[in-house]
Amino acid sequence: MPLLILALIVLGALCVGLGIRVYAVERALRSAAGQLREREKTGSSARILMAAPNSSAEQLISAVNGLLELRQAEEADYCRREKALRQQIANVSHDLRTPLTSIIGYLQLLEGDGLTPGEREEYLSIIEGRARALQSLIGSFYDLSRLDGGEYPIARERVDLYAILSELVAGFYNDLTASGLDVSVDLAEGLPLVWGDAAAVLRVFTNLIRNALEHGVGTLSIRLYRAGDTVVSAFSNGAGGLTEEDVPHVFDRSFTSDKNRTSHNAGLGLAIVKALAEQMGCRTEASLEGPEFVIRVFWKTAGDR
Repeated sequence: MPLLILALIVLGALCVGLGIRVYAVERALRSAAGQLREREKTGSSARILMAAPNSSAEQLISAVNGLLELRQAEEADYCRREKALRQQIANVSHDLRTPLTSIIGYLQLLEGDGLTPGEREEYLSIIEGRARALQSLIGSFYDLSRLDGGEYPIARERVDLYAILSELVAGFYNDLTASGLDVSVDLAEGLPLVWGDAAAVLRVFTNLIRNALEHGVGTLSIRLYRAGDTVVSAFSNGAGGLTEEDVPHVFDRSFTSDKNRTSHNAGLGLAIVKALAEQMGCRTEASLEGPEFVIRVFWKTAGDR
């Protein structure tokens, strides 16, 4: 009989302990559920705290906290993207409006009766130039949208950077000589082929030359050389008003070094450079080295010739 009584006492103590433990877990989960409901009402992503220690419940709460942190990161990313989209829309609106306003203005001038044939020819030439700039700008917006959507076809082929860049520089000869810049070109011969897409490589180099011609001051240097297992293309020009704070943002599509946006948006062409280079597996780098602004693209070699 004493053994039976002792067994009943032990069993009762175990039941009481188990009951207390179940109550503590239930209380902790009710508290966590209440905190979660509060987070849903307020939109807060603060971590949920356990009312009482319990390893199993803590694992569940840890998973819930992970989801809350993920939601917070997604909301922050959404806000960042929305802000960037609003800025991009504002920039697109400005960049389209500027040449359109100019075209309309010169068309109105052409309606005048007192214009000489020379003046009419001059105004028509200006209108054509503005229209071509507008066409190029719209094409750039379209290309960026295709790149963002993964709809821009990129081939993986062996490409001769020297042949493409030397031919392109020759094609830009008149623009380079008329730019007023002190131009130097140093393209190493016998470089290995690289992996890329010939059309995309041409677009990258074209955008870099145009960017230097539009925004460079004083000097323009174009180099092509080997560095270890990469071939490096480097375009440098006088930085003008570019600052160290500007450099990390030069590949942003909304970037312009002109804070009042009184000049052409510089970011669109460079944004395309970075997007195309990344799709070809290359790395881009921008730096301010003394008075020179330098953009380098590091191309992966595809073996010697």
